[in-house]
Amino acid sequence: MRQPLPPVVLVLAGHDPTGGAGLVADSEAIAACGGWAVTIPTAMTVQNCHNVSRVMPADPGAMRQMAEAVGDMQIAAIKLGLLADEATLRAAEQIICRFPGVPVVADPVLKAGGGTMLSTEALQMLYRDRLLPLVDILTPNRFELAALTPEIHEPYDDTARAVSLLSQGCQAVLVTATDDPLPGTAQQVVHTLHSPDTTRQWQWPRLPDVFHGSGCTLASALAARLAVGERLPTACEQAQHFTWESLSHGYQPPSGQCLPNRLPRPVRF
Repeated sequence: MRQPLPPVVLVLAGHDPTGGAGLVADSEAIAACGGWAVTIPTAMTVQNCHNVSRVMPADPGAMRQMAEAVGDMQIAAIKLGLLADEATLRAAEQIICRFPGVPVVADPVLKAGGGTMLSTEALQMLYRDRLLPLVDILTPNRFELAALTPEIHEPYDDTARAVSLLSQGCQAVLVTATDDPLPGTAQQVVHTLHSPDTTRQWQWPRLPDVFHGSGCTLASALAARLAVGERLPTACEQAQHFTWESLSHGYQPPSGQCLPNRLPRPVRF
């Protein structure tokens, strides 16, 4: 007896050959959270568990053709990741507009965990102007939040920064503080959801390691939970729980950042 296809999440993101982040991470998280990933590469990357050394943006025409080819798969959510140049950003905008009413989760990947910048100020402003009005929930870390709101100079006023992004048309912002703890929260990771209707905060024990792909895991899990029909606050909480479990049961490669274990039942060796 054939099973019905799980809710489909369309993923626009880069490919990370380590599997820690990018399309592999997105697909694993979506499958583990009850969805089916349909993937369109936005870039190829040369990277390891230390850093990114090269980014090769995808052909925007090929991106649009792929979206057209999978357009009959009843897309239930969209997850947006790395956009490395203007052409792929505009292609992503056009693809999102093909699916009106479908919730969009955007992870603004601006810098690799190893420090390599993956965006420019001009591209970040284009992201604000063209994509934010199409986004249902943005999932920036504190560095990304600050980069997208350069007009705000107070370093710890995350609320003002989130309000600025909401004023651009984004429907909600989930600020993650894995990269830069807020004052007084060194032992915890604090995530804050900002929306016109509510502000909600979650706290998780801070793990001692540095992880590769935690942001991809969170955003993709969130997209999957929205695809299966959960309300935004519940989807945010479930995605955070899944991400924390994936990190706490993660893998240590021979060198570099740890890798999340997104398998439904963490494998122990």
